[in-house]
Amino acid sequence: QVQLIESGGGLVQAGGSLRLSCAASGRSFSNSAMGWFRQAPGKEREFVARLSWNRDNTYYADSVKGRFTISRDNTKNTVYLQMNSLKPEDTAVYYCAASNPFRDEYNYWGRGTQVTVSS
Repeated sequence: QVQLIESGGGLVQAGGSLRLSCAASGRSFSNSAMGWFRQAPGKEREFVARLSWNRDNTYYADSVKGRFTISRDNTKNTVYLQMNSLKPEDTAVYYCAASNPFRDEYNYWGRGTQVTVSS
């Protein structure tokens, strides 16, 4: 059974940093596209960052570009989201997503981890 489990969320002051982790189980995700999304209260889920399945190209939402970094460790089957210079508007539940091998669309989702940035 494929599972994605996020961790690393919490409460941080504006300007601080957090690193989110997404541990995948059930199979290897080394050839999968991996993404991070977030959903703030009263808002729709939005794209944050993506790591492609080929060449590990990265893509970011304009709102986080230059502050967030997505990366993966295939030996641990884990994807990370390093978040620096956090802002109150980054407050949301952050979700990890994964595709099937060599595919672009996401088929698997985690349950999310809460990130709260205080001003």
